[in-house]
Amino acid sequence: MSIAMANKRLWRILLPTSVLLLIFIYLELKFNSLASFYPLVRPTPDETGIETTTTSSSSSSSSLNFLPSDEAQSLCSVYSLAPYSDRTRPRKIYDLIPFNTELDWLDIRMNELAPEVDYFVIVEADQTFSGLPKPLLFKENFSRFSQFAPKIIYHALNLTDIHEGNAWAREVYTRNSLFLSVFPSLLPPAAPSFNDVILVSDTDEIPRPDTLVMLRNCDFPDRVTLRSRFYYYSFQWHHVGKDWHHPQATFYAGMNDTVLPESLRMGGGAFDIWNASWHCSSCFSTIGELVRKIESYSHKEHNKPQFREPGEVVRKVRNGLDLFDRESEVYEKVEAVDVPGYLREHRVRFPFLLDRDPENANFRDYVP
Repeated sequence: MSIAMANKRLWRILLPTSVLLLIFIYLELKFNSLASFYPLVRPTPDETGIETTTTSSSSSSSSLNFLPSDEAQSLCSVYSLAPYSDRTRPRKIYDLIPFNTELDWLDIRMNELAPEVDYFVIVEADQTFSGLPKPLLFKENFSRFSQFAPKIIYHALNLTDIHEGNAWAREVYTRNSLFLSVFPSLLPPAAPSFNDVILVSDTDEIPRPDTLVMLRNCDFPDRVTLRSRFYYYSFQWHHVGKDWHHPQATFYAGMNDTVLPESLRMGGGAFDIWNASWHCSSCFSTIGELVRKIESYSHKEHNKPQFREPGEVVRKVRNGLDLFDRESEVYEKVEAVDVPGYLREHRVRFPFLLDRDPENANFRDYVP
């Protein structure tokens, strides 16, 4: 065989291989170029809206709403707690709220806490704790909260069949319904998992967002009290004394072993976190709302004509005097600066929460 013929045969063998090699090199370079823009493993939003990824432990923690491990360690050590160990799946936060009439407060609460709360569990009864019939105000005003619809779990509660005739019995039943009437029927992705965070509080007891970051990232006991900086009438009047002893937090331990809301709230906590929340009691935009609270809640000893008289209400609110003439309750006037961020940004909408000095105490339904 001549040299020319041998070279020709060798070329026929090598040419396809060379072409394939060049194609492979081209594709490899092309893929690596694109990979800088489109990672091989990309975060995929699941039904809860929480992104998940398996690229690395730090990015996974971040996409599951966890702090990076070193930041979690530093944060939890401040509270003498260990970091939460299972960072491979979301740790949901449920905010359990027995709703009465406080639409403004619910508005502020949801806007303030939505970045950290996975689900707002709202139970609304057809009667007040004192047994008076009431409309389902949240249901009627749902459009005001429609932006939070994916996070809202709503349950209308029928108290008509509660015949004990006891305001405290109705309150206990309502609070426990936040868990017992809701959690058994939840389906994924809203269904609870072990160690998910559960908050129990009234509408006007708002945990600070940083407190929720801590609860998600730290391993805490099954009874925690999130002590509140305590205000009365508005953030202008600070209650003298210890921080308010609510809200409370626990974690999901199954339907039979989770601490029930009423026990959690009234049993206190073995672990207190101070200045962890805000509480603004009797902080309403109208005298009508304040009077309805007096007529509705479980402290029936406060439901007296002299405590509902509009002129007296305005005088006491403007001057920081106790609404029920309790000598032990003292309020000091302060600058309204320690307030939820959403309230600070929308102060024009809620003047009654920041300033009670005007002659009408910023009650919308009172003309001096």
